[in-house]
Amino acid sequence: MNDEKARPVLTGVRSAELYERACRVIPGGVSSPVRAFRAVGGTPLFIERGAGQYLYDVDGRRYLDLVNSWGALILGHAHPQVVEAMTQAVRNGTTFGAPCAGEVELAERIVASYPGLEQVRFVSSGTEAVMSAIRVARAVSGRDLIVKFSGCYHGHADHLLVAAGSGLATFGRPSSAGVPAAFVAATRVLPLDDEEALQTLFAADGERIAAVIIEPTPANHGLLLQRRVFLQTLKQVAARHGALLIFDEVISGFRLARGGVAELTGITPDMATFGKVIGGGMPVGAFGGSRRVMAHLAPDGDAYQAGTLSGNPVAMAAGLATLNLLAAGSIWQRLETLGAALEVELAPILAQAPFPVRLVRAGSLFWLSLHAGEAPRCAATLDKKSLQRFAALFHAMLARGVYLPPSAYEVCFLSSSFTAEDLRYFAAALKESLLVAAKAP
Repeated sequence: MNDEKARPVLTGVRSAELYERACRVIPGGVSSPVRAFRAVGGTPLFIERGAGQYLYDVDGRRYLDLVNSWGALILGHAHPQVVEAMTQAVRNGTTFGAPCAGEVELAERIVASYPGLEQVRFVSSGTEAVMSAIRVARAVSGRDLIVKFSGCYHGHADHLLVAAGSGLATFGRPSSAGVPAAFVAATRVLPLDDEEALQTLFAADGERIAAVIIEPTPANHGLLLQRRVFLQTLKQVAARHGALLIFDEVISGFRLARGGVAELTGITPDMATFGKVIGGGMPVGAFGGSRRVMAHLAPDGDAYQAGTLSGNPVAMAAGLATLNLLAAGSIWQRLETLGAALEVELAPILAQAPFPVRLVRAGSLFWLSLHAGEAPRCAATLDKKSLQRFAALFHAMLARGVYLPPSAYEVCFLSSSFTAEDLRYFAAALKESLLVAAKAP
């Protein structure tokens, strides 16, 4: 590497062709908005394959992958044992619309791993998991109000697409077109890291609140590391008012530890939601709680939930193979070691960065925060200049063969495929790219 002003990536011919075709038949040319590169500019890459810690685009370029399918691929791309498990499952059929042994085995693994969990139900996405958990919580409590936190994302169910307004707690307002105000009228939004706001809301509406849901390690508006005392207060306040506490561990579950943030903090929620890692790269979600709570779910109870592809054998095989590999080895320790080593590599580089940038890390999750001062614990908006710098940083890293999430608010993920050499390469690329970004207009 060298210190030239910029080495822009020319959009590959094949990616450009595919994007042009995609825009004709797919809104925005993508199946999920952040993939369109609107936050960083340019044309999205179309990926042909992944192997270990690398992605390969359709034009033959290789990238060190810090996205890892947004955290789903804790073992890296196309892990041989996961691929073999899926291959064997496919030979027997891709979906049955009936129970299979794999879902029992995967459920047993999850229940045995997560504190306080006795039963889980499988779905096909994190959004479905959260939507269903909230329905069950309302059935358990007989109440309607839901509390969420600004900066936490829980999927795109209508009643959770809510933006926080001014003041300590606001009535929910839709943050997406197509969501009627009535759908979010029963949602309240609080700021993270604010016990006073929490106490004030519950003092006013506690008897009407069915559940409070939080990412215990928020990772959708940057990495907003929470104080244990705040999470403990949240549990105590919810319990005192008869509301259920739901941990959304779709990102953190089985990534930060076997028992997720619940294990790391010693705080056991009433319900939890999962996704990403438990699917081994396949579309899987799950939600669960005690038998008492889950007894409200159909067919035993009157809270309805169903899904044609829920618990399908291929997804169950991928998830089970992944969790078995995690359980058999010391992969969580390896990921922590990799994360700590990255912190050491980046410390002198970030200390001399030409603009504010800080590494925020939890295990194999990390975020390059462009906020001045201390890293935020609650949702904080970046200014226009910082967003421009990140866009320049993103493309400078891409030019050096490193694929970052295409948004300043998204977090990065390490996989167990990474090596010490990969970390050194990342650090060298970042050192150069920060200088390039500093010169951005």
